[in-house]
Amino acid sequence: MSNKPTNNIKSFSILTLGCSKNVVDSEYLIARLKGNELNYVQNPEEADALIINTCGFIKPAKEENIQLIQEASELRRRKKLKSLIVFGCLAERYADELRTQLPYVDHIFGLNSNEDILKALVQNPMTELLGERELLTPKHYAYLKIADGCNHTCSFCAIPLIKGSYVSKPMELLIRETEGLVEKGVKELILIAQDTTYYGIDLTGQRMLADLLSSLSDIKGLEWIRLMYAFPKGFPDDILRVMAERDNICKYVDIPFQHVSQNILKSMKRETNRLQLETMIEKIRKTVPGVAIRSTFIVGYPGETKNDFTELSNFLRDVQLDRVGVFTYSAEEGTPAFPLGDKIPEKVKEERRNLLMELQQSISMKKNQIKIGSTIQVVIDEKVSPDEYIGRTQHDAPDIDNAVYVQSNTEIEMGTFVNVKIDKAEEYDLHGSVV
Repeated sequence: MSNKPTNNIKSFSILTLGCSKNVVDSEYLIARLKGNELNYVQNPEEADALIINTCGFIKPAKEENIQLIQEASELRRRKKLKSLIVFGCLAERYADELRTQLPYVDHIFGLNSNEDILKALVQNPMTELLGERELLTPKHYAYLKIADGCNHTCSFCAIPLIKGSYVSKPMELLIRETEGLVEKGVKELILIAQDTTYYGIDLTGQRMLADLLSSLSDIKGLEWIRLMYAFPKGFPDDILRVMAERDNICKYVDIPFQHVSQNILKSMKRETNRLQLETMIEKIRKTVPGVAIRSTFIVGYPGETKNDFTELSNFLRDVQLDRVGVFTYSAEEGTPAFPLGDKIPEKVKEERRNLLMELQQSISMKKNQIKIGSTIQVVIDEKVSPDEYIGRTQHDAPDIDNAVYVQSNTEIEMGTFVNVKIDKAEEYDLHGSVV
């Protein structure tokens, strides 16, 4: 691999794999490259250079990443590409292995490598445009990455190994970035980090998420502010007060619980227990009436017994969460849980996952049926036919939550907020008409 820029690169494409945090990283990079007079194209086969932003979180993601890089390597081998660059989490963690396995990749960079990528493609690059982003999302919503890294020591998670310690982005920069996004037409802001509730501790010694939410809420033009990736341990109650008081902060919170069995939580090093989680849920619902609580869980963790799984099932049945995701355990090298092995068969993991999702499906159906006949505010995300659109309520994040199928006799612009009367409910989705 040469440190000199590849000659005659006029266009580039970016393939973004993994989470929404990677999407933001790619958006910054696209803006930097376009600012240096490179043309951004969506189809990799039409680009001079292909840049792959990788995910290295769990084994299935790594396998998918490697497969896609191999497919791109074939384009490079056939000289359909002038340059192939791989960066991000997978490259950060497995750079040496990737260099050995993927000879047709020109450059392998880890995290925070925008400058390296720029220098690999551009002769004498300009360094302006710091903080600028080229949105990959629909223009009416955007992710705001308020921090990177993680200080928690969850035994199953490789993120601290990859990302390092928690680093909050200064509040004034986040406010300025948000103002710029609103000027571009963003109406919904989705706050993300490895743990959003930890925000500010590294800056001031205090949790500052409530202050950040209040400041962002004051920005004119923001219709919705959505909070993702809250952490149950040390959950700051003051954000609930802000959420209850501010109309443009969605009555929605995403808090990954991961499990409820004390044996599993202790082994996971989650520093919480079932009673604390149930108390938290009760407090959130009492403080923020009408709130939707989303959570994720892991099944098949080493040592998870039938009784542990039954306790998790009973918990879901008891607390009736609004949105749920379930993942099967993946043993990750270097994590504290890795020496425990991966003893539970994949078939059993999948069975447990399916059982939980079936349970949640029935819970979701009951919650949706209650909404029939009501009128709900919906943001329009997509047009699917001349008179049908797909949108979301304030209780639904893009890509991972429920949808509302909206009938309208008149044209609706994407990103418009409309009132919809619900006339039909399915397990996860609602149907209705504009009123």
